Amino acid sequence: MNMQQKATPTGIASVEECDAFFAAHPEIENVQIFFVNQSGVPRGKNLRKRDVRGIFEYARMIPGTMLALDINGEDVEESGLVMSDGDADRLGRPVPGTLQPARWLDNDFAQVMLSVYELDGAPCNVDPRHVLTSVVDRFKELDLTPVIACELEFYLMDQKTPGQGPASPVSGHRSKHIQAYGLRELDDFQPFLDDLYAFGEAAGLPLESAISENAPNQFEVGLVHRADALRATDEAQVFKRLVKGTAMRHGLEATFMAKPHNGLAGSGQHLHVSLADENGKNAFASDDPTGNDLLKFAIGGMKALLGDAMAIFAPNANSYKRFQANLYAPVAPTWGVNNRTVSFRVTAGPASSRHVEHRICGADANSTLAVAALLAAIHHGITHKIDPGAPIVGDGYTLAAEQGLSLPRHWNLALDAFANSTAMRDYLGPRFHQMFTAIKRSEYDRYHAQVTELDYDWYLRNA
Repeated sequence: MNMQQKATPTGIASVEECDAFFAAHPEIENVQIFFVNQSGVPRGKNLRKRDVRGIFEYARMIPGTMLALDINGEDVEESGLVMSDGDADRLGRPVPGTLQPARWLDNDFAQVMLSVYELDGAPCNVDPRHVLTSVVDRFKELDLTPVIACELEFYLMDQKTPGQGPASPVSGHRSKHIQAYGLRELDDFQPFLDDLYAFGEAAGLPLESAISENAPNQFEVGLVHRADALRATDEAQVFKRLVKGTAMRHGLEATFMAKPHNGLAGSGQHLHVSLADENGKNAFASDDPTGNDLLKFAIGGMKALLGDAMAIFAPNANSYKRFQANLYAPVAPTWGVNNRTVSFRVTAGPASSRHVEHRICGADANSTLAVAALLAAIHHGITHKIDPGAPIVGDGYTLAAEQGLSLPRHWNLALDAFANSTAMRDYLGPRFHQMFTAIKRSEYDRYHAQVTELDYDWYLRNA
């Protein structure tokens, strides 16, 4: 039996998918292949059409260091994937359903996402997609399936003046006010939004409602819930590429940075989660607005492992500047019903739609890893039947301050908590746990070794 006749392993796209795509899209001449490592930065290369089929027949070789680069693309020797590993190649194999037109690049461009495997065909256990798969598999023993949607906020910036809000291409107006849910703010950037929806549809990416968020030039566009956590996070990764690429086409810069502006709301990545039973019904469904025991145990796990997972939910130095009271960012391990001042919000609506909105993540977090850490906490809470305590009623910010409740507010403390967490090591895997810790500690050291303008402003004359 030759290579093309062998059955395609589950989770890897087939040659037939490749052939069908190019038959349906004869205009495509270029394909951008990419994968997303732990930092959340897509990395890959541009290929000509003639080079793509070989990836579907076998794979594309990927240097192991690509899995362990820091956010700026620098090697981290302590990861164990650089010189000590000989910078050995791994296999990059195509993810089913991700070979799609990438109109934001050009009309003759497509893209395909890769997942990483060892040379013997085993899933590479530091690829975030495989990390998430291993967590999702634990729910099979409970006859439950996670249902996930990622909700990402982002800012549009002036491309020529980073940090400054752009003038509207429609009206020329430069917004200075919050105008949450403002319709004129959407109208001002309708050409961008029109292309975002058109390019998203071409890429097979289901986009829902668009809103102007809680700051000037901050937006949110919804993604659909999926009873397939891996697909939901793959779509979130593609969504970031779509938004950034479409913004570039309009002379704008889109950023998912957690806190781009002083005094304004940061950008969150709200993770909406429920669990489906073996019949596909919502296992959190309850006429009680506070939810049933299963939902409460899930929240208990979210609270119990929040500190352990904070380095995943808030992975960068800038991430921790987002956690400020009264700016719609969480500040404590609290939960409540229909309450946006808490970290874990049980949403309003009919019993059949009962789910939790996990509000901790910044938009800068790797969606795949964030969902893996969230589901690890839910599994932990359910299997240990952890009581979350009473829900917060009213102003969660004030009550958290009165009770002395707080999130890990500093990057180094979050990294230490993650490094010392036996739960994260167990759920995410020892090798990934070691690698992520090494990379983020290296980033921490590099970041804090830099002398900034703030250092000069505060200390040059005064020290």
